[in-house]
Amino acid sequence: YTLAKSQHGRFDNLFGAVLLIAVLLTGALPRLFEWVSRNFGQSAWAMSGFLIGVMLLFMLACLPLDWRAQFRLEERFGFNTTTQGTWWADRAKAVLLMIVIVLPLFALLLKLVDWTGSAWWLWGWACLTGFQFLMMILAPVLILPLFNKFSPLEDGSLKERLLALAKGADFSAQKIQIMDGSRRSKHSNAFFTGFGRARRIVLFDTLIEQLNEAELEAVLAHEIGHYKKRHIPKMLLLSAASSLLGFYVLYLLAGFEGFYDAFGFSAGYLAPAFLLFGLLSGAIEFWFSPLLNRLSRKHEYEADAYAKERVGAAQPLISALRKLNEKNLGNLTPHPAYSGFHYSHPALLEREAALNRD
Repeated sequence: YTLAKSQHGRFDNLFGAVLLIAVLLTGALPRLFEWVSRNFGQSAWAMSGFLIGVMLLFMLACLPLDWRAQFRLEERFGFNTTTQGTWWADRAKAVLLMIVIVLPLFALLLKLVDWTGSAWWLWGWACLTGFQFLMMILAPVLILPLFNKFSPLEDGSLKERLLALAKGADFSAQKIQIMDGSRRSKHSNAFFTGFGRARRIVLFDTLIEQLNEAELEAVLAHEIGHYKKRHIPKMLLLSAASSLLGFYVLYLLAGFEGFYDAFGFSAGYLAPAFLLFGLLSGAIEFWFSPLLNRLSRKHEYEADAYAKERVGAAQPLISALRKLNEKNLGNLTPHPAYSGFHYSHPALLEREAALNRD
C-alpha cells in the first residue's frame, strides 16, 4: 500500500508540476483574463469569477487522478466503500460551496482596494483571518452535515467512560457524535469541533468498530491532549502570522510591474496578482513543510504523553495505535529523512518508543 501510494503520489506531483508550468508559460491565463474582462468587465465580482473559474479548471484537470486514487488505489487495498454517485455528488457540492462562499470572499478582498487604498493587504488579512475563524464555528453545523451524517453516541458504558474522561480533564463537550465515515472509506479517525460549550467530540463509526473501550478512551485522551497543551491556538496563531506575511508579499508583488510582465499580464490589476501568487506559493511552502511537520510531530508526542498520564498507562494508547496502523496499512519503517520531510505524525515505532520511555 505504501509503495502504491508513493507511486501514485509521484505521478500526481509530476502531473501537477507539468500542468502548472504549461498554464504559466503558454499564455493561457492572460488570454482567459482578457476574455473575461472583455465580456464581463473588471468589477470585483467579475474578477472573482475569473479566479473561481481558474480554480475549477484546475480541479477538472485533476479529476481523473482523484478518481483513480479512490476507485483504483483505495479499491485495490479494500479501503474504498463509496459509490460513483456519492463521489460525484461530493464534487458537485464542493463546487457549489466554492460559488456560494469563496466567490463572495474573493470579491470582498478585491473590493478592499477601492475602500482602503494602499492598506488593502492589511484589511484583506484581517478579513481572511476573521473568515477562517467564522468557518471553524459554522462548518461543523452547516457544511460537514452536507457530506456526512452525524448521530449521537448511544447511551452505555462507552459514552459514560468518554464523558467521564472529558469531565476529569476539564474538557467541556456538548455531545459525542458518530460520523458515518464508513460510507466512503474504511479509514478511521477522531476529532472535535467547535468552541467552549458548543464543542463536540466526533468519532468515526469505523474507529468504534476497530477499537475497544479502553483504546477509544486513550485515543480521545490524545485528542484532548492537543486542547490541553494549547496546540490549536498555537497553530492558529502561526497560520495567521504566515498569512499576514503572505499578504504583505502579495502587496509587494502587486506593485511590481516585472511580476506581471513575466507571465504575460498587464500591470495594475490585482486579480492576476492574486492568481499568480496562489499558483506559485505552493512551490515556496513546500520547502518550509519540514519545519511545520517537525512542530506537528512535537505536538503529537506531547498529546501522547498527556493521554498516557490521563488514562494512567501507556498500553491502551499503544494498542490503539497498533490496531490503527494495521487497519490503515501504515508504513512501520519510513526512511528517517523522508518521514522528517513529509510526515506530520511520528511513525508507530517512534511513538511507541516515546511512550515506553516517558
